[in-house]
Amino acid sequence: MKTHVKALVVGGGAVGTAIAYHLGKAGWDTLLLERDELTCGSTWHAAGLLPLFNMSFATSHIHDYSVKMYKQLEEETGLNPGFSVVGNLRMAQTQARMDEYLLYASTAETVGVPYEWLSPAQIRQRWPLVRTDDLIGALFHPTDGYINPADVTMAMAKGARQFGVTIERKWQVDGYEWTGAEWRVTCTRMADRGGNLVPTDERAVITAEHVVTATGNHAQRTARMLGIKIPAIPVEHQFIVTEPDPALVAYREAGGPEHPVLRDADARWYVREERGGWILGPYEDGAPARFRYAVPDSFRADLFQLDLERIETEYLSMIHRIPSSETVGLKDDFNGPICYTPDGNPLVGPAPGLRNMWLAEGFSFGITAAGGTGYYLAQMMTEGEAEIDMASLDPKRYGPWMTTEYAVEKNEECYSHVFILHHPDEERPAARPLRTSPAYDRQKAAGAQFGQVNGWERPNYYAPAGFSDHDSRSFRRGGWWPFAVEEAKAIRTGAGLIDATAFAKHIVRGPGATAFLDWFTTNRLPKVGRINLTYALTGAGTTRTEYTIVRLAEDSYYLVSAGAWAAYDADNLVKAVEDMEPVFGRIEVQDVTTQWGVFAIAGPRSRDVLNALVRDAEPGTVLSNKRCPWLSMRNIELGMVPTMAVRVAYTGELGWELHHPIEMQNRLWDSLMEAGVPHGLKPVGARAQNWLRQEKSYRAFGTELGRDATPLEAGLDRFVDLSKEFHGKLGLLEKGIRSRCVTLLIDGPDDADPWGREALYAGDEKVGRLTSGGYSVVFGKSIGMGYVHPDRAETGTRLKVRMFDRLWDAEVVEDCPYDLQNAAIRQNG
Repeated sequence: MKTHVKALVVGGGAVGTAIAYHLGKAGWDTLLLERDELTCGSTWHAAGLLPLFNMSFATSHIHDYSVKMYKQLEEETGLNPGFSVVGNLRMAQTQARMDEYLLYASTAETVGVPYEWLSPAQIRQRWPLVRTDDLIGALFHPTDGYINPADVTMAMAKGARQFGVTIERKWQVDGYEWTGAEWRVTCTRMADRGGNLVPTDERAVITAEHVVTATGNHAQRTARMLGIKIPAIPVEHQFIVTEPDPALVAYREAGGPEHPVLRDADARWYVREERGGWILGPYEDGAPARFRYAVPDSFRADLFQLDLERIETEYLSMIHRIPSSETVGLKDDFNGPICYTPDGNPLVGPAPGLRNMWLAEGFSFGITAAGGTGYYLAQMMTEGEAEIDMASLDPKRYGPWMTTEYAVEKNEECYSHVFILHHPDEERPAARPLRTSPAYDRQKAAGAQFGQVNGWERPNYYAPAGFSDHDSRSFRRGGWWPFAVEEAKAIRTGAGLIDATAFAKHIVRGPGATAFLDWFTTNRLPKVGRINLTYALTGAGTTRTEYTIVRLAEDSYYLVSAGAWAAYDADNLVKAVEDMEPVFGRIEVQDVTTQWGVFAIAGPRSRDVLNALVRDAEPGTVLSNKRCPWLSMRNIELGMVPTMAVRVAYTGELGWELHHPIEMQNRLWDSLMEAGVPHGLKPVGARAQNWLRQEKSYRAFGTELGRDATPLEAGLDRFVDLSKEFHGKLGLLEKGIRSRCVTLLIDGPDDADPWGREALYAGDEKVGRLTSGGYSVVFGKSIGMGYVHPDRAETGTRLKVRMFDRLWDAEVVEDCPYDLQNAAIRQNG
């Protein structure tokens, strides 16, 4: 066996073999280790479905690549992967479900996935065994279907070997050690004894520059060996196989085409044909998590006991949908572990805190995602970045606050939510509240309806007593929409108070801090007491992080970034400091996220509210343009609360971010709300804030800003100082301008706004996609931001937005359509 390689892949399921295949194809000397036999994990009992559609832009690309790749494997390897391209039929019993599919279709268009709409009569005509009298319609995508998981894995394994990859079975990894330059991986030879897989006395140590873990159900064992947290824990998934259905057999013998994979999401199951019978795969309530700490040594290609009572409702609904199945007996049953994560998306990318350690864990749809994961992860490893933004799958989207119990509760919830209506304004209840700011109870009493961001509870909007957020959700304008409108108007005309405590916050200081941050970020550093907006880039020149930097002293800086990405930003910052400290000198990084609360107060009356509280020798001028100009910081006292007042507002109005000791937050909240009564101060949630920032064309990380676009493509030239050297500069310049970020005003439907997942058209030509969407209270119509071909980015360009299977008029407007001259922000007083 090889003892030194460029890349070591641990895990021989579909995901691991796909990664090895693509690393080999890229020319890397690669070794794959599997503790048992290839496909012995969840791969062997997977149903092999290949659903293309997903609400996630990145995951849709991954699935699309997989489907296309699998169709080429036989020609490349000579092995038939068993791909049955029968299509996928998503049936809808309600208009709400059709609205969901309409949004799915918009996302699919941005990726280039084909689809068709079918009426109940058309379904019945094509597949007469399917009952359609209670259906509204269906979405059909004809290019996917199902595949044999073992066959596709073996085909990828053969392809990997053809590219020079070595695959070794019956080797278990027992330890990882980072030497500072490479990984030393301790392995034990495994052997079959009496049906059990047991360790032998044979040991080996493999050195590898890079390691990828694709250990599936064994992710918790991997996490312990690496000293990290991985919220990938399996959940039981049952599916049953029926005896041949005489009606189905007769239908096929008469020349009827094979049924597509049938999905009755309202009944929470999928069904496909299997040798004249049917496979039913339900996603029921009550499926338990398993192996929360480790997979037992005795568990190999094993299954759990079937619990038919748990899936009785789903089974009966299959009989309702396919009446001929009622008299058919059961032929086989499966109940095996399928790994999940709290949000259902896999964990793909660099491991937190570690060098050259890559995770590919938590795949609940591993067969569908395997090929694309291998492709994009190999790009990240060999080229420095993938061609699509993979941040939404990054393992560091869960911080160190994540626990086993949290992962178990959320993963079980995620399983049971596979087929629920996935409203874009959905908020799931499990494991909440968890991380709360001190003012949480006060906000809740005021009617706050919370969302969860990185574990934090954050008000989305405020509603009257008795209002149900769950019942208000919609693919159109939900019941919460009027409340968000009033909150947005309050900031534009009076004053609003937003809880931004979830912001990630770091102190960077020391003799090397200034030189380091000058290299680490794109903009000029601010003077003491001033702030700037700046960007940290990837090596490829795309946007890694957006920072607001407050310069506290000559060698001390306060960095604020997106709350949803705290661990993601911290990991990159700390690793960069470690790399560059020998060059620039001593640099200290301190995470102060949980030490400082943040309230953002904004609106033309916001200064009046603060003046009622500020304690100063000259209280009438402390917040004036002379003493506290725009883009500055001033330490003030608001009553008894020492506050770092940062004059900036994400809403584009006169305003301040009030950074305060978190233990004093309730005192400050009460004081602000009391002082704000005469000035109409209103608590405001994240949804109104999101609309307001689009009126100012403020880009948001995770939507307009990410690892697939440069700041120049995002139109942020003013925050990039090309006269200095900074990390990623060469890549940024080499990328050029492939697309442009624009703001659009949209004449959409009367009852809906875009969600930021829609395709943009010029005539019949798809020219871009939205990344954000919402409603503008200033312009009284829908608004959106997104990326288009550079020749379609000029102000005044007329485009179309796909919403609810119609094209609606849209116009590219100048950046910052509201208050272009920033007069409101600079308002003196």
